Amino acid sequence: MESAVGQNGIATNPAGMAKYLGDWAGDYRGGALAVLRPASVAEVQALMRLCNEFGLGVVPQGGNTGLVSGAIDSKGGLVVVSLERMNAIRQIDEENFTLQADAGCVLQAIKDACEARDCLFPLALGAQGSCQIGGNAATNAGGVNVLRYGMARDLILGLEVVLADGELWSGFSGLRKNNSGYDLKQLFIGSEGTLGIITGVEVKLFPKPAKTDTAYLGLASFEAAIRLFNRARSDCSDLISAFEIIGSECIELARLIDPAMRAPVSAPVQVLIELSSSAAVDLNGLMAGFLADAMDNGLVTDAVLAASTAQARSFWAIREGLVEGQAKRGYHVRTDLSVRISDIPALIEQARRFVANDHRGWIPLAYGHAGDGNIHFNVLPPPELAEHEARARGSEIVAGLYEITVGLGGSISAEHGIGRSRRKEFWVGLSPAHRRMVAALKNALDPKGLMNPGCLLPSTEGLP
Repeated sequence: MESAVGQNGIATNPAGMAKYLGDWAGDYRGGALAVLRPASVAEVQALMRLCNEFGLGVVPQGGNTGLVSGAIDSKGGLVVVSLERMNAIRQIDEENFTLQADAGCVLQAIKDACEARDCLFPLALGAQGSCQIGGNAATNAGGVNVLRYGMARDLILGLEVVLADGELWSGFSGLRKNNSGYDLKQLFIGSEGTLGIITGVEVKLFPKPAKTDTAYLGLASFEAAIRLFNRARSDCSDLISAFEIIGSECIELARLIDPAMRAPVSAPVQVLIELSSSAAVDLNGLMAGFLADAMDNGLVTDAVLAASTAQARSFWAIREGLVEGQAKRGYHVRTDLSVRISDIPALIEQARRFVANDHRGWIPLAYGHAGDGNIHFNVLPPPELAEHEARARGSEIVAGLYEITVGLGGSISAEHGIGRSRRKEFWVGLSPAHRRMVAALKNALDPKGLMNPGCLLPSTEGLP
C-alpha cells in the first residue's frame, strides 16, 4: 500500500492509527490493518485497485464525527481510508454560485471561504469545525438550516467518485438543471461509503444574508411549539432559516460545558427561531410583529429578541452545548427520530411515558430541529448505574423508542444515517422489493463487497 500513498500516507502502528479507530463521542472503538491517507485522486485510485486485486475491505472516513459507527469497524481486518489530506477548495464560481472542493475539505473552511466572497453555503451542524464535505455528502448531512435550504442532497450539484475497482467517475457540470437520464450522484449521497469513495464535491451557493434576526422563546408545551411553527410558516414564509425546540430538562447539560450558561427564558419548552434575508426586508419589524402576535394569542409565554450578534451566538451556544454536555456526561441513549411535524408532540409524549413507566430513574431529553420533523430523544442513565448495565438497558430503550417512532409512521434515522449501529433495524424494516433494489445497486457497483462492509447493509453474502 505504501506504493500507492507514499510513506507519509500510511500508518500501521497502534499510536499512528489510534485517532482513526474511535468516534468522537467515545461510543465505538474499532481496528484496522492500516490507515491510508491519500493526497490525491490518483492515489485513491491506486489504493482501490490494490484493494480490489487482493479482496481487501475498505472503510472510507471523513472527519470521523458520525454517531452510528459508519466509519468504525470493530472486526479490524480492513483498511481505513482517511480523506483528510485531500482538503483543497478547487474553485469558487461567484457568477454561477457554485463551489468545488476536495472531499476532505472541512465544512467550516468551505463556509469561511464562501463568506469571504459574500456567498453562503448553508449546510450548518455542530461538527462543522471537524466534519468534511465528502462525509457530509456520503451521509446526506442535515443540520439546523434544513428547513430553508434542505439536506446535503439538496445542495449538491455534482460528485467525483472512485469506484470499488479504482475507476474514476466525475459528475461535475455546474448545471442547476440537467434532466438527462439517471441522476447518478444521488446513488452515492447517503450511501455511507458502501458504493465508492467520494473524492470531490460540487455544491450550490447562495447570496450571503444581509440581515439575521434571532429570538429565544418560552412556551408551555411541545403542542404550543408546533402551533407556533405553523404560525411562523404563515407569517414569516421562507425567511425562517432555523426553528429549534429544546425541552427545559436539556439546559443543565449545556451548563456542563459552561457553568455560567443560562437560558434567557424560563419555560418547560424553549424555541430558538432565526430569520434571515439578503433583500431589503424589515426583518426586525417582521420578527417583532410575529412575536407580539404570538404572545397576545398565548402561544409564547416569554421572548427575548437578540440585540446583537454576540447575544444571538449565546442563544446558539445553548443548543450546541447541550449536545457536548451529553457526551461529557458519558454513555447515554442517543436517537435521531423523524416523524411528520404534526406528530412531534405525540412522539415526545409517548416516548416520555415509555421511559417513565418502563425505565424509572432514566432521564429523557427532547430537542431537535422540529421544523423538519427531526427530534433527538435521548435518555440519560442514572449516574450510579454501571456502564455495562446501562448499555444493556439502553439497547432495550432504543428498541422501544424505535417501535414508537415506526408506529407513528416515522423513520429511525432523520439525519445521522444507519452505519453499523442501526443496520439490523434498518434492514428488517425494508420491504422485499426495497431490499432487492438495494442489493442490485450494491452488487452492480461493488460486486466483491469491499466498500465499507458491515455498514448500512448485511454482508454481500446476506443480500438477496
